[in-house]
Amino acid sequence: MDQQQPLSDNPLLVLEGLPRFDQIEPRHIKPAVKALLEQSEAGLRKIEKDAQPTWEGLMQPLEELDYPWERSWGSVGHLLGVRNTPELREAYESVLPEIIAFSLSVKQSKPIYEAMKAIRNNGSWDQLNDAQKRIIEKRILSAELAGIGLSGAELTRFNEIATELSQLSTKFSNNVLDATKAYTLLITDSNDVDGFPDSLKQLAAQSYNSWDDKDADTEATPDAGPWRITLDFPCFGPFMQHCRNRTLREQVYRAFITRASEGEHDNTPLIPQILKLRQEKAKLLGYANYAEVSLAEKMAPSVEAVLEMEEQLRSSSWDNGQQDLTDLQEYAKEQGETEPIIQWDFAFWSERLREKRFNYTDEQLRPYFSLEKVLDGLFDLVHRIFGITVTPAAEDVPVWNKDVRFFHIADEAGKTIAGFYLDPYARPADKRGGAWMDDCLGRKLVHGEVQLPVAHLVCNSTPPVGDKPSLMTFREVETLFHEFGHGLQHMLTTIDEADAAGINGVEWDAVELASQFMENWCYHKPTLLGMAKHYETGETLPDELFEKIKAARNFQAGTLMLRQIQFGVVDLKLHSEFDPAGAESVFDVQREVSQTTSVLPMLPEDRFLCSFQHIFAGGYAAGYFSYKWAEVLSADAFSAFEEAGLDDEQAVAETGRRFRDTILAMGGSRHPMDLFKEFRGREPSPEPLLRHSGLL
Repeated sequence: MDQQQPLSDNPLLVLEGLPRFDQIEPRHIKPAVKALLEQSEAGLRKIEKDAQPTWEGLMQPLEELDYPWERSWGSVGHLLGVRNTPELREAYESVLPEIIAFSLSVKQSKPIYEAMKAIRNNGSWDQLNDAQKRIIEKRILSAELAGIGLSGAELTRFNEIATELSQLSTKFSNNVLDATKAYTLLITDSNDVDGFPDSLKQLAAQSYNSWDDKDADTEATPDAGPWRITLDFPCFGPFMQHCRNRTLREQVYRAFITRASEGEHDNTPLIPQILKLRQEKAKLLGYANYAEVSLAEKMAPSVEAVLEMEEQLRSSSWDNGQQDLTDLQEYAKEQGETEPIIQWDFAFWSERLREKRFNYTDEQLRPYFSLEKVLDGLFDLVHRIFGITVTPAAEDVPVWNKDVRFFHIADEAGKTIAGFYLDPYARPADKRGGAWMDDCLGRKLVHGEVQLPVAHLVCNSTPPVGDKPSLMTFREVETLFHEFGHGLQHMLTTIDEADAAGINGVEWDAVELASQFMENWCYHKPTLLGMAKHYETGETLPDELFEKIKAARNFQAGTLMLRQIQFGVVDLKLHSEFDPAGAESVFDVQREVSQTTSVLPMLPEDRFLCSFQHIFAGGYAAGYFSYKWAEVLSADAFSAFEEAGLDDEQAVAETGRRFRDTILAMGGSRHPMDLFKEFRGREPSPEPLLRHSGLL
């Protein structure tokens, strides 16, 4: 233990207020975890010894056992995503096996399992509320999926697998981060940036200036360069859309689809290891494959039901996808392109065709979407539909980066009910890509008082450049709305039992409902025009531009739908049919699925799966279909507002309160199908999603 750092000064052990993100350092992790493990193991032994088959005698003490981990280990995991350093990784990985072992010992505790079953079978069951019953049912299932029924050598092997999988998952994620960081294309010829929007030139120059390997005597400028292109999406995406040099596009595209597939950051050997271990885990539990294990805790009833849904969407999208490619080929040919369209041409010519067809560019829109105005519009929307008020914190709050901000949420009576951190900008050096919502603190009773929920909202939007504020692409605006939807479900919960509050206990394939629902409001004219104000002139986005955005919503909808279906089906097949020890590779599976889900044949060297963190390092293993499953739910939920009349403020508010009181407030306390039917009055239909996508 660090002699300079007594435990009383360890920020990871502070149990009140917000986490001390400004003080947490890698050296705090080991001593904090050691102290917590000693405390928790003693607590677990006491619970097992005194286990009573009642809620108060068993479930409440178990909830209290989790409480300090939320603030300590939860904060460490969060920092790994937003302020990653070699020292933090090393400290994290050094204690990970012990934490996994403790977590399994709780799930695999026979006395606790038997006491939970006793609660379910005794007279007190009927006295429990819906949330308490669901928590116990889910804990029993979770215990069974954690190997509670196994004994001896089987249980030992099961626990070894859990540790190995966790370590492989962390290694996979780190390899993607490192491989992304390791790639640079340096452009010094100004002809090669001809066609780049100003924002991309600024980002590429700024990226060069912050690069560790830059020439110390050279300072890049947006106009003169040099320009550094990276594989981080805020740079990669616009580069593929606007780079006129086909050779450079090919070079960067090939680097992107082969990320983490060779050299010291190679994930190729990790994938079959991960799949083999998951398969072994499933067999030990008595399931045919890992997909069945995954679906045991999801809303979708079976692999067959998911594939049926995917096929329904695929067959409705295939002809449109083929037409998308034909349109691109014809347009490129008209513009003098003699080569057939290939993968590194798709984004470039799509952007040109979109500009011609709808006569606007992402860059024309950016000045209207400064982060501040977008936040104002988002907060105004949730006030209108859910009756809540969002205000920036007036007090100082500990943060992990100077750009992070904290906000409070109040209800109609002005009472604070939640809070959230917003970490808006891309930081390729130490922050993982993508966007996510994570819980910082969950709603629960602590010593008889309600702990208010606090969320982390993390995006990778375009940062401010020079004297310009953060000017967002329209896609970045949608992403912010999406993550805020997740945040709302976490923050507007009214459930006091931790395991069913917010998104806790919500089936994984229903958890995207609230987030995808929020994206629909980006196409609602009063909402969008209320926040689309030019950052210099204050002028509102012209009506004609709004109409073009709306018309462009379904541009290449068939291709985009097929792409998501490909990911979902590949994931499911790898976890249900694939033999990791067989002659076929994971890339063969991807190639086979792509024949009916991709309008272009897959490139032989495509190794996209090596950077597919969702299924190999995230929570979406055998569950990537959840995005589409939930999109069916969210489109149908939004259609309730359409039926009420989107411009009828009172009807929207009434429908919004109903959505808040069911989907958002109830969290995991009831089955999502029951909550959906209570909100909508019927089971979900795929028709609104196909209608919204223009694919009917």
